Amino acid sequence: MNAPRARVARRPVHGVLLLDKPLGLSSNQALQKAKWLLRAEKAGHTGTLDPLATGVLPLCFGAATKFSQMHLDADKAYETTVRLGIKTSTADAEGEILLERPVAFTQEQLDEVLLRFKGPIAQVPPMHSALKKDGKALYEYARAGIEIEREARHVVIHGLKQLSAHMDSAEPAIKLVVDCSKGTYIRTLGEDIGEALGCGAHLSALRRVRTGGFDTTHCITLEALEAMTEAERMACLLPVDALLAQHVAVTLDSDNAARFLSGMRQRGSWADAEQVAVYAASPKALLGTAQVKAGELIPVRLLSPLEISETLGQQAAMETSLKQSSENWAPVA
Repeated sequence: MNAPRARVARRPVHGVLLLDKPLGLSSNQALQKAKWLLRAEKAGHTGTLDPLATGVLPLCFGAATKFSQMHLDADKAYETTVRLGIKTSTADAEGEILLERPVAFTQEQLDEVLLRFKGPIAQVPPMHSALKKDGKALYEYARAGIEIEREARHVVIHGLKQLSAHMDSAEPAIKLVVDCSKGTYIRTLGEDIGEALGCGAHLSALRRVRTGGFDTTHCITLEALEAMTEAERMACLLPVDALLAQHVAVTLDSDNAARFLSGMRQRGSWADAEQVAVYAASPKALLGTAQVKAGELIPVRLLSPLEISETLGQQAAMETSLKQSSENWAPVA
């Protein structure tokens, strides 16, 4: 008989982990694995990736979960392989084949179709998606064989670049790089391109290569994270304000920092700004986000005093750990 699994002692962890999500795991499964490895009390992600998809998945821990919504709104970039000639029930390789058609078009016709999908476009969300209707996800209706009417959504395809095309092979496909706004369904885009080409299509591979300012070069895999010591895992975390890189920074002295944390508005010589990251001067610490309107600093999202204290303690512990590692290392003669 197997011994019961030891209970993991959770602890407060604050920061952002840029995960390279593996194939086959849902975003939540990947999140729970990373949360377990870090022994974190609280965690969330910044938008789902299908199990079929791999790539950039920012995971937020502790205080960072307060700002995860901001990253949901970020532009994204994907590399995708569009399998031509076969339409499936889910618009990806996991669905049942609905229709097979011959693939017969020229490079010039492909160029014209891709150009048609650049810029603002309307997309009808797929039934196999997490969008909700009357409290239930659309994919739940789809699995029950129920089709729900969906309104088209307006998104923007900033860039659509062809990396390769294999129209004459046994499995004709095109590989694309898509730069797009939030809310874009790449499965729907691939399917719509296939329809415009007259042959139908579905996605056979999908990789998110960028979300906001984060790309795959900044990411770590679950496999690599698993092989690390606990201190090394903690060192992989970006600070909470990594999510606020596009915000204007405002620093307050101790008295005004206390007023800000109590939710009070303050007047100053600041320029108007919709997105402001507010810091305490000493010790240097993120306090939350705000807006500035007509010279008034208006609190929007605040960290608690406990979160600020824990974040500072975590930072100090990591600096001590790095210093000890450096002191214990000696070059080989």
